[in-house]
Amino acid sequence: MTDKRYQVLVFDWDGTLVDSTTQIAEAILRAAADIGTPVPDRAQASLVIGLGLAQALARVVPDLPPERIPEFAARYRAHYQYSEQHIRLFDGALAMLDTLRERGVPLAIATGKTHAGLARALQSARLEEHFATVRCADQTQPKPHPAMLQELAIEFAVDPADMLMIGDTAHDLQMAGSAGVAAVGVSYGAHPRAELERLQPLAIFDTLPALQRWLLAHC
Repeated sequence: MTDKRYQVLVFDWDGTLVDSTTQIAEAILRAAADIGTPVPDRAQASLVIGLGLAQALARVVPDLPPERIPEFAARYRAHYQYSEQHIRLFDGALAMLDTLRERGVPLAIATGKTHAGLARALQSARLEEHFATVRCADQTQPKPHPAMLQELAIEFAVDPADMLMIGDTAHDLQMAGSAGVAAVGVSYGAHPRAELERLQPLAIFDTLPALQRWLLAHC
């Protein structure tokens, strides 16, 4: 734990602010079944949430030929977009973001989603005005590469050490560590607590209210 105060807060999206990990994992499984490749188990599918498409498929369907990636991606998007109507912010997420915004804390998103997918999600949640900027997997190097956070530090004109990453996966925490950015984890998303603990974040929170209390004390 630390008494340091952070100038910029960077949130992951899926599994951190939005309760979408079940839909993502299910879309992966259904896409694999659609194209006739071996279907991974749900735990494997959950572990690749947050990665860019190529990295995720290399882990979850390693025998998929490169030329079939667009076919898999199309089926995945079809299943995920069908389920988007059922995806909601976690309880308390909107109140937390409103409070941080009222305090004048600059907020950003770093996500494995495409820019178009995030724009659609932000519009649906009516959160476009809450975030100063975003970085998506198709805009720069995907997680766990540090580029998203490095670029955000430049854009906000702050030292990486003055930023904080908040995420639910080891990919978020690895990205932060490589970028010299502090991080906290949440255990209610895609990755189990043990996966987060091995990356040694500043703290891990089991609930959004606990996360909010900590953030308000450190920004």
